[in-house]
Amino acid sequence: MDHEHCSKERSASLDLLLRFQRLLVSKLYPGDCVGQVPNTYSPDLLGIGSLLKKYTALLCTHIGDILPVATSIASTSHRHFAEVSYVVDGDLTGILLPELVVSVVLLLSKNAGLMQEAGAIPLLAGLLEHLDRFDHLAPGKERDDNEDLAWPGIMGSFFTAQSCRNNEEVTLIRKADLENHNKDGGFWTVIDGKVYDIKDFQTQSLTGSSIL
Repeated sequence: MDHEHCSKERSASLDLLLRFQRLLVSKLYPGDCVGQVPNTYSPDLLGIGSLLKKYTALLCTHIGDILPVATSIASTSHRHFAEVSYVVDGDLTGILLPELVVSVVLLLSKNAGLMQEAGAIPLLAGLLEHLDRFDHLAPGKERDDNEDLAWPGIMGSFFTAQSCRNNEEVTLIRKADLENHNKDGGFWTVIDGKVYDIKDFQTQSLTGSSIL
């Protein structure tokens, strides 16, 4: 009980890291200055970007060490998953990482060139596999996935019913078909054995084709 009570209170060091992280983001956030030459950045701004990259690298290294262990323990049972999730939620993974990801996306939308120069995005992308493995252990994952796919006004159960009805209509796409389609200028990708056409999204994305 004492341990649970203490874990609910954020540690001073964690709070300091969060404030430092917010300070970095605020320094990189573009102001209202007018007349700045595109793609030219001051040495101070590039220095802060470099500091953000080093900070992100250290954070990702820690989370990359923690998540495989957490996943291994959480895979034992639903109860273990709940306990591990509670611990992770109070750690750097649950406090610093979500806000950092949102901040980086915001900075990317405001100044994509500077964020490409900083190089923090590929470091965060390296955590996706670890996060995905842990997320797949969550009870009710399939239900949540259906709800995430449901647009406003469409119930998640619609997708389940449709998939059951249309199993016979599913088109089988071979690897050679996918490769030939992409060589001809298309942009198909495979996620969990299903083929998605993300050609239209490619023109809207600020991250570049290599990350997609």
